[in-house]
Amino acid sequence: MITTVIADGKKEYEFIDCLKKRAQSSDKDVVPAVSAILENVRENGDKAVREYTIKFDGTAPEKTEILPEDIDGIITKCDPELISTFEKASANIRDFHQRQVQQSWLTTKENGVIMGQRVRGLKRVGIYVPGGTAALSSSVLMNAIPAKIAGVRELVMCTPPQKDGTPNPDVIAAAKIAGVDRIFLMGGAQAIAAMAYGTETVPKVDKIVGPGNIFVATAKKLLYGTVDIDMIAGPSEILIVADKTADPKFLAADLMSQAEHDKLASSILLTDSEELAEQTKSEIARQMQYLSRKDIIEYSLDNYGAIIVCSDISQVIDFANELAPEHLEVCCADPMEYVGKLDNAGSVFLGNYSPEPLGDYFAGPNHVLPTSGTARFFSPLSVDSFIKKSSFICYTEDALRKDAADVVRFADAEGLTAHANSIKVRFDME
Repeated sequence: MITTVIADGKKEYEFIDCLKKRAQSSDKDVVPAVSAILENVRENGDKAVREYTIKFDGTAPEKTEILPEDIDGIITKCDPELISTFEKASANIRDFHQRQVQQSWLTTKENGVIMGQRVRGLKRVGIYVPGGTAALSSSVLMNAIPAKIAGVRELVMCTPPQKDGTPNPDVIAAAKIAGVDRIFLMGGAQAIAAMAYGTETVPKVDKIVGPGNIFVATAKKLLYGTVDIDMIAGPSEILIVADKTADPKFLAADLMSQAEHDKLASSILLTDSEELAEQTKSEIARQMQYLSRKDIIEYSLDNYGAIIVCSDISQVIDFANELAPEHLEVCCADPMEYVGKLDNAGSVFLGNYSPEPLGDYFAGPNHVLPTSGTARFFSPLSVDSFIKKSSFICYTEDALRKDAADVVRFADAEGLTAHANSIKVRFDME
Protein backbone atom coordinates (compact mmCIF):
# COMPACT_ATOMS: atom_id res chain seq x y z
CA MET A 1 0.00 0.00 0.00
CA ILE A 2 1.15 3.54 -0.72
CA THR A 3 3.05 5.18 2.17
CA THR A 4 1.81 8.22 4.08
CA VAL A 5 4.58 10.57 5.19
CA ILE A 6 4.04 13.42 7.64
CA ALA A 7 6.51 16.07 6.52
CA ASP A 8 8.91 16.99 9.32
CA GLY A 9 11.88 18.25 7.35
CA LYS A 10 13.51 14.82 7.34
CA LYS A 11 11.16 11.95 6.43
CA GLU A 12 10.02 13.50 3.14
CA TYR A 13 13.64 14.00 2.05
CA GLU A 14 14.51 10.41 2.93
CA PHE A 15 11.77 9.35 0.52
CA ILE A 16 13.08 11.64 -2.20
CA ASP A 17 16.58 10.21 -1.76
CA CYS A 18 15.08 6.79 -2.41
CA LEU A 19 13.52 8.07 -5.64
CA LYS A 20 16.81 9.53 -6.83
CA LYS A 21 18.58 6.22 -6.31
CA ARG A 22 15.92 4.48 -8.35
CA ALA A 23 16.33 6.97 -11.20
CA GLN A 24 20.12 6.68 -11.11
CA SER A 25 20.30 2.90 -10.87
CA SER A 26 21.24 0.96 -13.98
CA ASP A 27 22.00 -2.62 -14.87
CA LYS A 28 25.78 -2.96 -15.26
CA ASP A 29 25.21 -5.55 -17.96
CA VAL A 30 23.20 -3.15 -20.15
CA VAL A 31 25.97 -0.81 -21.33
CA PRO A 32 28.35 -3.51 -22.63
CA ALA A 33 25.46 -5.42 -24.21
CA VAL A 34 24.17 -2.33 -25.98
CA SER A 35 27.69 -1.28 -27.02
CA ALA A 36 28.15 -4.66 -28.71
CA ILE A 37 24.86 -4.22 -30.59
CA LEU A 38 25.79 -0.73 -31.75
CA GLU A 39 29.18 -1.85 -33.02
CA ASN A 40 27.72 -4.87 -34.83
CA VAL A 41 25.12 -2.72 -36.61
CA ARG A 42 27.71 -0.11 -37.49
CA GLU A 43 29.91 -2.79 -39.07
CA ASN A 44 27.30 -5.13 -40.58
CA GLY A 45 24.23 -2.96 -41.20
CA ASP A 46 21.00 -4.67 -42.23
CA LYS A 47 22.39 -8.17 -41.64
CA ALA A 48 23.02 -7.39 -37.95
CA VAL A 49 19.63 -5.71 -37.56
CA ARG A 50 17.84 -8.75 -38.99
CA GLU A 51 19.73 -11.14 -36.70
CA TYR A 52 18.81 -9.09 -33.63
CA THR A 53 15.19 -8.80 -34.77
CA ILE A 54 14.90 -12.59 -34.95
CA LYS A 55 16.71 -13.00 -31.63
CA PHE A 56 14.67 -10.46 -29.64
CA ASP A 57 11.31 -10.35 -31.46
CA GLY A 58 11.07 -14.01 -32.47
CA THR A 59 10.70 -13.37 -36.19
CA ALA A 60 11.77 -10.94 -38.87
CA PRO A 61 9.23 -9.34 -41.20
CA GLU A 62 9.28 -10.24 -44.90
CA LYS A 63 9.73 -6.55 -45.71
CA THR A 64 11.80 -4.37 -43.42
CA GLU A 65 10.32 -1.18 -44.86
CA ILE A 66 6.59 -0.58 -45.13
CA LEU A 67 6.02 0.96 -48.55
CA PRO A 68 3.51 3.80 -49.03
CA GLU A 69 1.28 1.63 -51.23
CA ASP A 70 0.92 -0.91 -48.38
CA ILE A 71 -0.12 1.55 -45.68
CA ASP A 72 -3.80 1.93 -46.54
CA GLY A 73 -4.29 -1.83 -46.48
CA ILE A 74 -2.73 -2.06 -43.02
CA ILE A 75 -4.87 0.76 -41.69
CA THR A 76 -8.10 -1.01 -42.69
CA LYS A 77 -7.53 -3.20 -39.62
CA CYS A 78 -7.93 -0.17 -37.32
CA ASP A 79 -11.11 0.88 -35.54
CA PRO A 80 -12.52 3.80 -37.59
CA GLU A 81 -13.51 5.61 -34.40
CA LEU A 82 -9.93 5.35 -33.15
CA ILE A 83 -8.72 6.87 -36.43
CA SER A 84 -11.15 9.74 -35.85
CA THR A 85 -9.72 10.21 -32.35
CA PHE A 86 -6.18 10.28 -33.79
CA GLU A 87 -7.24 13.01 -36.22
CA LYS A 88 -8.84 15.12 -33.47
CA ALA A 89 -5.78 14.77 -31.26
CA SER A 90 -3.53 15.65 -34.19
CA ALA A 91 -5.46 18.85 -34.81
CA ASN A 92 -5.01 19.86 -31.16
CA ILE A 93 -1.29 19.00 -31.21
CA ARG A 94 -0.74 20.96 -34.43
CA ASP A 95 -2.59 23.99 -33.12
CA PHE A 96 -0.50 24.09 -29.94
CA HIS A 97 2.87 23.54 -31.60
CA GLN A 98 2.23 25.88 -34.53
CA ARG A 99 2.42 28.73 -32.01
CA GLN A 100 6.02 27.77 -31.17
CA VAL A 101 7.43 28.42 -34.63
CA GLN A 102 10.41 30.77 -34.72
CA GLN A 103 11.29 32.98 -37.68
CA SER A 104 14.65 33.83 -39.17
CA TRP A 105 15.56 37.49 -38.72
CA LEU A 106 18.09 40.13 -39.65
CA THR A 107 18.85 43.65 -38.52
CA THR A 108 20.64 46.48 -40.32
CA LYS A 109 22.56 49.09 -38.36
CA GLU A 110 23.17 52.69 -39.39
CA ASN A 111 26.79 51.93 -40.27
CA GLY A 112 25.70 49.36 -42.87
CA VAL A 113 26.39 46.27 -40.74
CA ILE A 114 23.93 43.43 -41.28
CA MET A 115 23.48 40.68 -38.70
CA GLY A 116 20.87 38.04 -38.16
CA GLN A 117 19.86 34.46 -37.50
CA ARG A 118 18.71 31.77 -39.88
CA VAL A 119 16.26 29.19 -38.47
CA ARG A 120 15.46 25.97 -40.33
CA GLY A 121 14.39 22.42 -39.64
CA LEU A 122 16.80 19.50 -39.41
CA LYS A 123 17.26 17.51 -42.61
CA ARG A 124 16.27 14.07 -41.30
CA VAL A 125 14.90 12.90 -37.94
CA GLY A 126 14.38 9.37 -36.65
CA ILE A 127 11.41 8.47 -34.43
CA TYR A 128 11.42 5.35 -32.28
CA VAL A 129 8.05 3.87 -31.31
CA PRO A 130 8.11 0.93 -28.88
CA GLY A 131 5.99 -2.18 -29.35
CA GLY A 132 5.40 -4.74 -26.62
CA THR A 133 2.33 -4.59 -24.42
CA ALA A 134 1.79 -0.88 -25.02
CA ALA A 135 2.40 0.26 -28.59
CA LEU A 136 2.38 4.01 -28.15
CA SER A 137 0.47 5.55 -31.06
CA SER A 138 0.29 8.77 -29.08
CA SER A 139 4.10 9.05 -29.17
CA VAL A 140 4.01 8.99 -32.96
CA LEU A 141 1.80 12.07 -32.98
CA MET A 142 3.72 13.89 -30.25
CA ASN A 143 7.11 13.37 -31.91
CA ALA A 144 6.25 13.64 -35.59
CA ILE A 145 3.88 16.62 -35.66
CA PRO A 146 6.21 19.22 -34.11
CA ALA A 147 9.05 17.90 -36.30
CA LYS A 148 7.00 18.49 -39.43
CA ILE A 149 5.96 21.95 -38.23
CA ALA A 150 9.64 22.75 -37.64
CA GLY A 151 10.37 21.98 -41.28
CA VAL A 152 12.14 18.62 -40.97
CA ARG A 153 12.53 17.36 -44.51
CA GLU A 154 12.27 13.62 -43.84
CA LEU A 155 10.86 11.68 -40.90
CA VAL A 156 12.02 8.08 -40.48
CA MET A 157 10.20 5.85 -38.00
CA CYS A 158 11.35 2.54 -36.54
CA THR A 159 8.95 0.31 -34.62
CA PRO A 160 9.21 -3.40 -33.70
CA PRO A 161 7.07 -5.91 -35.57
CA GLN A 162 4.37 -7.79 -33.69
CA LYS A 163 5.00 -11.43 -32.80
CA ASP A 164 3.68 -12.54 -36.18
CA GLY A 165 6.08 -10.20 -37.99
CA THR A 166 3.42 -7.69 -39.02
CA PRO A 167 3.22 -4.01 -38.04
CA ASN A 168 0.86 -2.66 -35.39
CA PRO A 169 -1.89 -1.06 -37.50
CA ASP A 170 -2.67 1.68 -34.96
CA VAL A 171 0.95 2.85 -34.97
CA ILE A 172 0.98 2.88 -38.78
CA ALA A 173 -2.27 4.87 -38.87
CA ALA A 174 -0.85 7.46 -36.47
CA ALA A 175 2.29 7.68 -38.62
CA LYS A 176 0.29 8.42 -41.75
CA ILE A 177 -1.78 11.09 -40.00
CA ALA A 178 1.34 12.73 -38.53
CA GLY A 179 3.22 12.80 -41.83
CA VAL A 180 5.96 10.20 -41.28
CA ASP A 181 7.82 9.66 -44.56
CA ARG A 182 9.42 6.21 -44.14
CA ILE A 183 8.57 3.34 -41.76
CA PHE A 184 10.85 0.44 -40.83
CA LEU A 185 9.89 -2.65 -38.85
CA MET A 186 12.74 -2.97 -36.37
CA GLY A 187 13.09 -2.30 -32.67
CA GLY A 188 15.47 -2.16 -29.74
CA ALA A 189 19.01 -0.84 -29.61
CA GLN A 190 19.60 -2.21 -33.13
CA ALA A 191 16.97 0.16 -34.56
CA ILE A 192 18.57 3.11 -32.79
CA ALA A 193 21.95 2.10 -34.20
CA ALA A 194 20.51 1.72 -37.71
CA MET A 195 19.15 5.28 -37.62
CA ALA A 196 22.31 6.73 -36.08
CA TYR A 197 24.83 5.09 -38.45
CA GLY A 198 22.67 4.34 -41.46
CA THR A 199 22.47 0.91 -43.14
CA GLU A 200 21.89 -0.32 -46.68
CA THR A 201 18.18 0.44 -46.29
CA VAL A 202 17.82 2.78 -43.29
CA PRO A 203 19.04 6.34 -43.91
CA LYS A 204 21.29 8.05 -41.39
CA VAL A 205 19.42 10.65 -39.35
CA ASP A 206 20.46 13.84 -37.57
CA LYS A 207 18.40 13.32 -34.42
CA ILE A 208 16.56 10.44 -32.72
CA VAL A 209 13.49 10.95 -30.56
CA GLY A 210 10.97 8.70 -28.87
CA PRO A 211 10.64 6.48 -25.79
CA GLY A 212 11.86 2.95 -25.22
CA ASN A 213 13.08 0.41 -22.71
CA ILE A 214 16.44 0.55 -20.92
CA PHE A 215 18.24 -0.85 -24.00
CA VAL A 216 16.79 1.82 -26.25
CA ALA A 217 17.48 4.58 -23.71
CA THR A 218 21.06 3.35 -23.24
CA ALA A 219 21.62 3.21 -26.99
CA LYS A 220 20.44 6.80 -27.36
CA LYS A 221 22.70 7.88 -24.53
CA LEU A 222 25.75 6.16 -26.01
CA LEU A 223 25.07 7.56 -29.48
CA TYR A 224 24.59 11.15 -28.34
CA GLY A 225 27.18 13.10 -30.27
CA THR A 226 26.94 10.82 -33.28
CA VAL A 227 23.37 12.07 -33.47
CA ASP A 228 21.33 14.42 -31.33
CA ILE A 229 18.64 12.95 -29.08
CA ASP A 230 15.54 14.36 -27.41
CA MET A 231 16.49 13.58 -23.80
CA ILE A 232 17.63 10.79 -21.51
CA ALA A 233 14.32 9.83 -19.97
CA GLY A 234 13.98 8.25 -16.55
CA PRO A 235 10.97 6.44 -15.07
CA SER A 236 7.65 8.24 -15.47
CA GLU A 237 6.30 10.32 -12.58
CA ILE A 238 3.37 12.39 -11.38
CA LEU A 239 3.09 14.83 -8.50
CA ILE A 240 -0.32 16.04 -7.38
CA VAL A 241 -0.74 19.17 -5.29
CA ALA A 242 -4.11 19.13 -3.51
CA ASP A 243 -5.94 21.02 -0.80
CA LYS A 244 -8.94 19.87 1.23
CA THR A 245 -11.37 20.74 -1.60
CA ALA A 246 -9.96 18.01 -3.88
CA ASP A 247 -11.90 14.83 -4.64
CA PRO A 248 -10.07 11.74 -3.31
CA LYS A 249 -11.61 9.60 -6.07
CA PHE A 250 -9.95 11.78 -8.70
CA LEU A 251 -6.64 11.86 -6.85
CA ALA A 252 -6.49 8.07 -6.47
CA ALA A 253 -7.34 7.52 -10.13
CA ASP A 254 -4.70 9.98 -11.32
CA LEU A 255 -1.97 8.55 -9.10
CA MET A 256 -2.66 5.08 -10.46
CA SER A 257 -2.85 6.26 -14.06
CA GLN A 258 0.84 7.04 -13.83
CA ALA A 259 1.79 4.06 -11.68
CA GLU A 260 0.59 1.64 -14.37
CA HIS A 261 3.36 2.73 -16.78
CA ASP A 262 5.92 0.48 -15.14
CA LYS A 263 7.14 -0.75 -11.76
CA LEU A 264 9.64 2.12 -11.45
CA ALA A 265 7.04 4.85 -12.03
CA SER A 266 6.56 7.32 -9.19
CA SER A 267 3.25 8.77 -8.00
CA ILE A 268 3.21 11.34 -5.20
CA LEU A 269 0.42 13.34 -3.57
CA LEU A 270 1.32 16.52 -1.68
CA THR A 271 -1.43 17.91 0.52
CA ASP A 272 -2.02 19.90 3.70
CA SER A 273 -4.99 17.70 4.69
CA GLU A 274 -4.49 14.47 6.65
CA GLU A 275 -8.16 13.63 6.12
CA LEU A 276 -7.76 13.89 2.35
CA ALA A 277 -4.65 11.74 2.55
CA GLU A 278 -6.51 8.91 4.28
CA GLN A 279 -9.51 9.16 1.96
CA THR A 280 -7.24 8.98 -1.09
CA LYS A 281 -5.46 5.94 0.32
CA SER A 282 -8.81 4.17 0.76
CA GLU A 283 -9.84 5.07 -2.80
CA ILE A 284 -6.62 3.63 -4.18
CA ALA A 285 -7.30 0.31 -2.48
CA ARG A 286 -10.87 0.28 -3.81
CA GLN A 287 -10.23 1.34 -7.41
CA MET A 288 -7.14 -0.80 -7.89
CA GLN A 289 -9.19 -3.98 -7.83
CA TYR A 290 -10.80 -3.12 -11.17
CA LEU A 291 -7.64 -2.25 -13.13
CA SER A 292 -5.95 -4.60 -15.61
CA ARG A 293 -2.40 -3.62 -14.63
CA LYS A 294 -3.05 -3.99 -10.91
CA ASP A 295 0.21 -5.83 -10.17
CA ILE A 296 2.34 -3.10 -11.77
CA ILE A 297 0.37 -0.35 -10.03
CA GLU A 298 0.65 -2.05 -6.66
CA TYR A 299 4.42 -2.53 -6.97
CA SER A 300 4.97 1.04 -8.14
CA LEU A 301 2.90 2.60 -5.35
CA ASP A 302 4.37 0.34 -2.66
CA ASN A 303 7.95 1.16 -3.59
CA TYR A 304 7.94 4.58 -5.21
CA GLY A 305 4.64 6.16 -4.28
CA ALA A 306 3.84 8.39 -1.31
CA ILE A 307 1.23 10.70 0.16
CA ILE A 308 3.13 13.50 1.87
CA VAL A 309 1.20 15.65 4.33
CA CYS A 310 2.66 19.15 4.72
CA SER A 311 1.89 21.84 7.27
CA ASP A 312 0.31 24.22 4.74
CA ILE A 313 -0.07 24.88 1.01
CA SER A 314 2.97 27.15 0.99
CA GLN A 315 5.15 24.23 2.06
CA VAL A 316 3.44 22.05 -0.55
CA ILE A 317 4.33 24.50 -3.34
CA ASP A 318 7.93 24.87 -2.17
CA PHE A 319 8.37 21.11 -2.05
CA ALA A 320 6.77 20.69 -5.49
CA ASN A 321 9.31 23.09 -6.96
CA GLU A 322 12.11 21.17 -5.32
CA LEU A 323 10.91 17.87 -6.75
CA ALA A 324 10.57 19.33 -10.31
CA PRO A 325 8.24 16.54 -11.53
CA GLU A 326 7.51 15.40 -15.05
CA HIS A 327 3.75 15.84 -14.58
CA LEU A 328 2.26 18.19 -11.99
CA GLU A 329 -1.46 18.31 -11.23
CA VAL A 330 -2.93 21.14 -9.17
CA CYS A 331 -6.22 20.08 -7.54
CA CYS A 332 -6.98 23.13 -5.42
CA ALA A 333 -9.90 25.50 -4.99
CA ASP A 334 -8.25 28.11 -7.23
CA PRO A 335 -5.58 26.32 -9.31
CA MET A 336 -4.80 29.39 -11.44
CA GLU A 337 -3.50 31.07 -8.30
CA TYR A 338 -0.44 28.81 -8.42
CA VAL A 339 0.53 29.08 -12.09
CA GLY A 340 3.15 31.74 -11.41
CA LYS A 341 4.47 29.95 -8.33
CA LEU A 342 5.17 26.55 -9.87
CA ASP A 343 8.52 27.05 -11.60
CA ASN A 344 9.80 23.50 -12.01
CA ALA A 345 7.58 21.05 -13.87
CA GLY A 346 7.48 19.44 -17.30
CA SER A 347 3.75 19.98 -17.78
CA VAL A 348 1.20 21.45 -15.35
CA PHE A 349 -2.44 20.30 -15.20
CA LEU A 350 -4.73 22.83 -13.54
CA GLY A 351 -7.98 21.90 -11.84
CA ASN A 352 -9.99 18.79 -11.10
CA TYR A 353 -10.94 18.26 -14.74
CA SER A 354 -7.47 18.44 -16.29
CA PRO A 355 -6.13 14.94 -15.49
CA GLU A 356 -2.69 13.91 -16.73
CA PRO A 357 -3.97 11.41 -19.36
CA LEU A 358 -5.58 14.36 -21.14
CA GLY A 359 -2.07 15.63 -21.81
CA ASP A 360 -0.77 12.17 -22.72
CA TYR A 361 -3.18 11.84 -25.60
CA PHE A 362 -5.30 14.73 -26.65
CA ALA A 363 -5.09 18.30 -25.34
CA GLY A 364 -2.18 19.48 -27.50
CA PRO A 365 0.90 20.21 -25.35
CA ASN A 366 3.66 17.66 -25.84
CA HIS A 367 3.82 14.60 -23.61
CA VAL A 368 7.58 14.09 -24.07
CA LEU A 369 8.73 15.68 -20.81
CA PRO A 370 11.83 15.92 -18.59
CA THR A 371 11.96 13.41 -15.72
CA SER A 372 13.95 12.75 -12.55
CA GLY A 373 14.03 16.39 -11.46
CA THR A 374 15.50 17.63 -14.75
CA ALA A 375 12.51 19.95 -15.23
CA ARG A 376 14.68 22.37 -13.24
CA PHE A 377 16.61 23.01 -16.46
CA PHE A 378 15.05 20.98 -19.32
CA SER A 379 11.89 21.74 -21.30
CA PRO A 380 9.27 19.55 -23.01
CA LEU A 381 9.79 18.38 -26.59
CA SER A 382 8.72 21.17 -28.92
CA VAL A 383 9.18 22.64 -32.38
CA ASP A 384 12.45 24.08 -31.05
CA SER A 385 13.72 20.52 -30.60
CA PHE A 386 13.77 20.02 -34.37
CA ILE A 387 15.41 23.21 -35.59
CA LYS A 388 18.94 24.47 -35.89
CA LYS A 389 20.10 28.07 -35.99
CA SER A 390 22.97 29.85 -37.68
CA SER A 391 23.95 33.43 -37.07
CA PHE A 392 25.35 35.63 -39.85
CA ILE A 393 27.43 38.81 -39.91
CA CYS A 394 28.10 41.19 -42.78
CA TYR A 395 30.39 44.19 -42.03
CA THR A 396 31.32 46.93 -44.45
CA GLU A 397 34.93 48.02 -44.81
CA ASP A 398 34.25 51.24 -42.89
CA ALA A 399 32.48 49.41 -40.09
CA LEU A 400 35.32 46.95 -39.64
CA ARG A 401 37.90 49.75 -39.76
CA LYS A 402 36.10 51.46 -36.87
CA ASP A 403 36.16 48.33 -34.71
CA ALA A 404 39.52 46.93 -35.83
CA ALA A 405 41.60 48.20 -32.91
CA ASP A 406 39.19 46.72 -30.37
CA VAL A 407 39.19 43.31 -32.05
CA VAL A 408 43.01 43.31 -32.26
CA ARG A 409 43.23 44.28 -28.60
CA PHE A 410 40.98 41.35 -27.64
CA ALA A 411 43.03 38.91 -29.71
CA ASP A 412 46.36 40.15 -28.37
CA ALA A 413 45.07 39.87 -24.79
CA GLU A 414 44.31 36.19 -25.40
CA GLY A 415 47.66 35.61 -27.10
CA LEU A 416 46.06 34.72 -30.42
CA THR A 417 48.25 36.70 -32.79
CA ALA A 418 46.87 35.05 -35.94
CA HIS A 419 43.43 36.29 -34.95
CA ALA A 420 44.83 39.79 -34.61
CA ASN A 421 46.68 39.45 -37.90
CA SER A 422 43.45 38.58 -39.73
CA ILE A 423 42.27 42.09 -38.89
CA LYS A 424 45.58 43.89 -39.29
CA VAL A 425 46.27 42.74 -42.85
CA ARG A 426 43.07 44.33 -44.05
CA PHE A 427 44.16 47.79 -42.94
CA ASP A 428 47.98 47.60 -42.95
CA MET A 429 48.00 47.86 -39.16
CA GLU A 430 51.30 47.28 -37.30
